[in-house]
Amino acid sequence: MSEQSVSLTAASRTGSNNLLRRDVRFLGNILGEVLVHQGGRELLEIVEQIREQSKALRAEFVPELFEQFKSTVSSLNPDIRHQVIRAFALYFQLVNIAEQNHRIRRKRDYEVSTGEAIQRGSIESAIQDLKERRIDINDVQDILGGISLELVMTAHPTEATRRAVLDIHKRIAEDVMLLDNPTLTYREREKLKEKLMNEVLILWQTDELRDRKPTVIDEVRNGLYYFDETLFEVLPNVYEELERCLNKYYPAEHWHVPDYLRFGSWIGGDRDGNPSVKANVTWETLQLHRQLALRKYEEKLNGLMDLLSFSTNLVTVSDELIESIRIDREHVELKCVELWRNTKEPYRIKLGFMLEKLANTRDESLKGTPMRYNNPNELRDDLLVIDRSLRHHYANYVADTDLAKLVRQVELFGFHLMALDIRQHSKEHENAMAEILAKMHIVEDYASLSEPEKTELLHKLLNDPRPLTSSHLDYSEATRECLDVYHTIYRAQGEFGENCINSYLISMTQAASDLLEVMVFAKEVGLFRQEASGTVRCTLQSVPLFETIDDLHAAPGIMTELFELPVYRKAVEARGDLHEIMLGYSDSNKDGGVVTANWELRVALKEITAAAKAYGVKLKFFHGRGGALGRGGMPLNRSILAQPPHTIGGGIKITEQGEVLSSRYSMQGIAYRSLEQATWALITAARMAKYPEQESASEAEWDAIARSISETALNKYQDLIFRDPDFLQFFRESTPLPEVGELNIGSRPSKRKNSDRFEDLRAIPWVFAWTQSRYLLPAWYAAGTALQQYVLDQPEKMDTLKTMYEHFPFFRSLIDNLQMALAKSDLIIAKEYATMIKDQSIRDRIFSQIEEEYALTSKLILDITGQEEILDNVPVIQESIRLRNPYVDPLSYMQVQLLTELRELRDNDQDDPELLREVLLTINGIAAGLRNTG
Repeated sequence: MSEQSVSLTAASRTGSNNLLRRDVRFLGNILGEVLVHQGGRELLEIVEQIREQSKALRAEFVPELFEQFKSTVSSLNPDIRHQVIRAFALYFQLVNIAEQNHRIRRKRDYEVSTGEAIQRGSIESAIQDLKERRIDINDVQDILGGISLELVMTAHPTEATRRAVLDIHKRIAEDVMLLDNPTLTYREREKLKEKLMNEVLILWQTDELRDRKPTVIDEVRNGLYYFDETLFEVLPNVYEELERCLNKYYPAEHWHVPDYLRFGSWIGGDRDGNPSVKANVTWETLQLHRQLALRKYEEKLNGLMDLLSFSTNLVTVSDELIESIRIDREHVELKCVELWRNTKEPYRIKLGFMLEKLANTRDESLKGTPMRYNNPNELRDDLLVIDRSLRHHYANYVADTDLAKLVRQVELFGFHLMALDIRQHSKEHENAMAEILAKMHIVEDYASLSEPEKTELLHKLLNDPRPLTSSHLDYSEATRECLDVYHTIYRAQGEFGENCINSYLISMTQAASDLLEVMVFAKEVGLFRQEASGTVRCTLQSVPLFETIDDLHAAPGIMTELFELPVYRKAVEARGDLHEIMLGYSDSNKDGGVVTANWELRVALKEITAAAKAYGVKLKFFHGRGGALGRGGMPLNRSILAQPPHTIGGGIKITEQGEVLSSRYSMQGIAYRSLEQATWALITAARMAKYPEQESASEAEWDAIARSISETALNKYQDLIFRDPDFLQFFRESTPLPEVGELNIGSRPSKRKNSDRFEDLRAIPWVFAWTQSRYLLPAWYAAGTALQQYVLDQPEKMDTLKTMYEHFPFFRSLIDNLQMALAKSDLIIAKEYATMIKDQSIRDRIFSQIEEEYALTSKLILDITGQEEILDNVPVIQESIRLRNPYVDPLSYMQVQLLTELRELRDNDQDDPELLREVLLTINGIAAGLRNTG
């Protein structure tokens, strides 16, 4: 933590990597000074002693040193221990800042050093590839017209860092970037160091723990932070770069790329298991979305007013602009904005009226009048009037830059900013439907009907124009809330535009009736309507969420059954013959293990696509990936390329949540690079789908092998997780699962019900707890046994697996993800967590199984890849994990000690808030150190 802090990059790396070492050392020295200032020299010396012992143990495990290390940690008095925990946790925060800055620096250095060379994975490399393959301009247009990516922010509680702390991080990151400025004087550098000292001191004295759970609206504002800080600017920059490259390689066309890349949100719309998300909260969420969009447009228009000082004394503006100003004078009364007094500067006069109309857009009493913008197209039309006038007097540069960017922002964000998805558990719809049908004397016990009976009844109700509900009847609170959601959606589409909400996701979809119930409710409020002519209008789509392994198996049959229903097929036709389907990576992994989940998702993608194709329906797959390896987490570009190319034709949606949001989108440079790589992957995947390369003759054989490996893995995984009666006790007692629920990181409960059943535990705390305790079990367990069962000491079969790793993308991705999980796992430390299990026989028996499986999986991964060590294929990440571990380890050992003490107290009906606080601090610190929660 002082000048002795180690670099997180290999010493042999030169050039810009020296700057990363400089930044880590610089920030480490500042933290050391803060520790001395706040806790005295003794605090720094203790921190350094623990760090050195931990580092030595990582270099060579010596039992005597291990006991000495544990003794040092356990002998700390509570006051010092509290500060030591915070010191290690803060160190990781500073290192993470340095690494994020370095990612931006590395991209800039690459561009500087290579000149006009094109970076791999860039937008230009994708377009250049199209050109080199001689793909003609019409096919390029088809490719661009067919790609679609929507990144959906969710409020899943995996971000362990407070917003106030992230704000400090941002300021530190901006200051550290200034260190690269070669023109800084000695005095300016000293002032910069003083400023950073102050920021780190503020960080030290800022509580990293929330004192209460965030409300849903808190979470909405947290999500909007990324739009305000980065995405509003970065998204149009990605479009601008794509159009620049298209104009460079295909100059015959004047390119305006369709809106292929957008953001959406669940925050304020996801009510599955969160009783705080009511209809009024959803409405407030939409209002906050619009308020931010309007404020950003006002900022941009004010910027244009500063810029567009063109005078009619020197230029001739268009008659169209003059006429639009005349119309504005007739209809717009200026209240919020003063009329621009210089009559020779018409652009500023026009922008003044536009600002007034934007302000009036917030006033619902003016709806439908020319006093306000009634939809974003009206704002865009005014901007295009300015655009044409600027070109009239050859001010093309400002039209092509600042103005064009604002036009793109209006196209992307409208007045609703982003689409809000609604999600609810299928059981809630069934309960509401049962009550409504009973009150109308249609059927007394809807829930007891067979699935064919439910489907027949719901299909009949969809075809019946008569209403099913009545304002004169009293419904239970749950049913009233269910109906209120649909009324809110209908009202929202009228106020904010149809695109503000058009997907209704159904958790735990297990039958066709789950989707039909939502359609019947939509009919009740006018979101679905069948005219007398038979024409169907539908502005809300039922989106099934297939989560468990059994659900994935059933999915093709469910969708086929729905497409067979004439009225449902017409509803899909009304949505452009496009149907959205969500696949859950978290629950399928929790249900079947990492190997089986990956295989079953691959099969489901192919089979559901085939089922839809038979009915002329395109599919938009929504991939419910988490940030962690055990929940499908991986970089955006890999997420896209991991899909079979022919399954992306209708577009892709991917969840972005928790710490992924802050790591990808808190800084503009990183956000841009992530979205650029995603664009490259989209174009590449679309090209592969349009021009499929010759499929390997071995693909069918490899699929069969993968299926058999999956079947073995499923049995091995479920033998432990579901069929071992002692497993749940092992899990709860050897991980901080109970305490994770006390970390105020989300508004939603960690369980769907007040239940201790494994089935009711959410996938996020399941993965979070295993990560904290360094097992990372969901991300690798059962893979070794499954691979071993296939090989069975037959060298030719190992050769087959090696060939699959080289040439079968699915298998390579699976093996590489297993490598990452194994590298982040640490069973020496996990064994310390196992000491908290009260029954020694349970502890020894289950831990030995896990230990054996870990060793077997590691061995087989190395055999398949031909590597000497895990992650030899990604040395940068391998080195980063290796050098982070000595700093994470002390937090892990302290967490075990603290958990042991806290649980002993609670077993005796006592408690210690300070002890709990220290536990929660270690959770935060380990999350920062591993750069991963759930």
